[in-house]
Amino acid sequence: QVQLVESGGGVVQAGGSLRLSCAASGIDYGLYVMSWYRQTPGNQRDLVARISSSSTNYADSVKDRFTISRDNAKNTVYLQMNSLKPEDTAVYYCKAEHLVSRRYTYWGQGTQVTVSS
Repeated sequence: QVQLVESGGGVVQAGGSLRLSCAASGIDYGLYVMSWYRQTPGNQRDLVARISSSSTNYADSVKDRFTISRDNAKNTVYLQMNSLKPEDTAVYYCKAEHLVSRRYTYWGQGTQVTVSS
């Protein structure tokens, strides 16, 4: 059974930091591209950052503030979020997508991040 379990969300003041974690089980972790998405009520789920074995990509809105990393030994992906802004408030989701087949795509349950002004 595949599981992606996010943690690390919470409430923080503007300018503060949070680190999200997503622990994966039930997959061959090294064969997956890992991503973080976020979603606010009434809106689509948007890509925040993505990491493969060789590269990282970021949404323009989070460049230079957020850093995605992965620990293949722990089957875990992280999102370090610095200089948080109220507009970063959202539910953050972890996604695992197989390198070869998008058929094997999995989502976590989401973790709430709230940034107060």
